[in-house]
Amino acid sequence: MPSPRTAAIIVAAGKGERAGGDRPKQFAVLAGKPMIAHSHAALSAHPAIDEVIVVIGSDQDADLREALADARHVTGGATRRESVLAGLAAIEKADRVLIHDAARPFLSAAVIDRLIAALDDAPGAVPVLPVADTIARADAALGDTIERSNVVRVQTPQAFRLDAIRAAHAAWPAGREATDDAQVLRAHGGMVVTVEGESTLEKVTHPADFAAAEARHAAVMISRSASGYDVHRLEAGEELWLGGVRIPHDKGLSGHSDADVALHAITDALLGTIAAGDIGSHFPPSDPQWKGAASDQFLAHAASLVAARGGIIDFIDLTIICEAPRIGPHREPIRMRIADILRLDASQVSVKATTTERLGFTGRGEGIAAQAVATVRVPRL
Repeated sequence: MPSPRTAAIIVAAGKGERAGGDRPKQFAVLAGKPMIAHSHAALSAHPAIDEVIVVIGSDQDADLREALADARHVTGGATRRESVLAGLAAIEKADRVLIHDAARPFLSAAVIDRLIAALDDAPGAVPVLPVADTIARADAALGDTIERSNVVRVQTPQAFRLDAIRAAHAAWPAGREATDDAQVLRAHGGMVVTVEGESTLEKVTHPADFAAAEARHAAVMISRSASGYDVHRLEAGEELWLGGVRIPHDKGLSGHSDADVALHAITDALLGTIAAGDIGSHFPPSDPQWKGAASDQFLAHAASLVAARGGIIDFIDLTIICEAPRIGPHREPIRMRIADILRLDASQVSVKATTTERLGFTGRGEGIAAQAVATVRVPRL
């Protein structure tokens, strides 16, 4: 029997007004990247999830492009349930679905594993946490306390068998809003089981929540730095690409791809931060599909692997070593192009150049070398 297919929906259509700021909170920067990018990376990288759909508001296309480039998305409705329905309708082929709120950015693979496993025995599953505080009823004055052992805090993502949650939403009364999708399934007679949630899945709603989320994230992250180095021969008749920018010159770099030593060095540095080998192990020069390939795709791939590990790129430092051409006039275009590929602010990229005082192969104009250092934050093991 084929394995069940799983889709994931990230509900991100809200305005996030309680969080303040000049843009919806799901697109605000948190722990080094837009909030929505954290959960999107976690869901996209999980081996059991086959497709991820983001549901956004009608005026949020530009925000999504800036945060996630070409991520698959649909436009939601005026309410959360309408947005969920838009996401469910967009699923092309799946047996199960995870429905997640973009305001819960720090999603672990362990929670996803527990939710998917629970669907073997029930049509719905949600992550929950116990309640530690005293709970009481309150109107104008404090009322009776509620037994904590009978109360849990419900989180997302919530997982469902796709046919069950679609049927439940179809039967839900028109005009009535639901607090979450588990409520919709239960009202339709479906059983919803609970799995262990995580404190890192706390919802980010108010301005103070951003600082708390940053602190929680920092507590589980460590900093790593790694270096990369590459060199290619200069030859007549070749184009010269450095840092993703084509530079006019009487010679170009020779190699299996476009031989961009700058991007190759950064790629190796990023792979080194997560102990993922080197550029040759991911894009072998013996493979004809990489003949003449643009090196920006190699760098983007390395960045995606860092993101899949829950990592954040903090800084890139690149040094280009050559006698000619002069790098100074091209420094800013190179810097901006690298920042664009890695979705970083330009202030997070440093580009320097030096010569070898006419010593060695670079000094004789036979080739160009580049070395790079990447600094990232990754979750503690």
